[in-house]
Amino acid sequence: MTVDSLFRPVVEDSRFVRKIAKFLANQGFTPNLLSILSLIFAIVSGFLFAVSDSSRVLLFLAGIFVGLNAVFDTLDGILARSTKNATRKGDFLEHTFDRYADVFIFLGIIFGGYISWSIGIVAVVGVLLSSYIGVQAQAVGLKRVYGGVLGRADRLLLILAATFLNTLYTKPVIASYSFLGLAILLTAFLSHLTAIQRFIYVWQRLSD
Repeated sequence: MTVDSLFRPVVEDSRFVRKIAKFLANQGFTPNLLSILSLIFAIVSGFLFAVSDSSRVLLFLAGIFVGLNAVFDTLDGILARSTKNATRKGDFLEHTFDRYADVFIFLGIIFGGYISWSIGIVAVVGVLLSSYIGVQAQAVGLKRVYGGVLGRADRLLLILAATFLNTLYTKPVIASYSFLGLAILLTAFLSHLTAIQRFIYVWQRLSD
């Protein structure tokens, strides 16, 4: 069984992304600063989702900030490795901020009325559990597990695409669900599937 994330390796191996990281390093940016900026972008995105009230402009801006969160979340790790400035504190900071960022984005979408609270909470729990299991693998002596059917990079891309589609077509697509609602519904299912996949992957590799 493979647990390779679909988009994360593509982004991290991109020469263009590495060039951006090098440019930021030359401008004095640090990995921790990028992690902080990534969280700020997520908070702004969540707020815009919450107050958008189906406003296409605010929804579009929310999508822009989701994209910025994703980009800076990727760049902080690449910058840390390329400048040989990867530290345990930085790693701890990044992953703590990532979880807060996930919560802010999802709560914003829920408060904005794009999905019901019941489904939204299921999605949030699935996201947090899949992330926890991925990190817990390292705590028990294995490598950290990022993959699965819906890694963080894949999840953010899904939300980003659904947000922009929602700005073009605000009416329900299937039943009462808009594009953004469908994205969260899909995340609610796939995030738990990812958690189960990661659990099995780790369990099979533990010796006792």
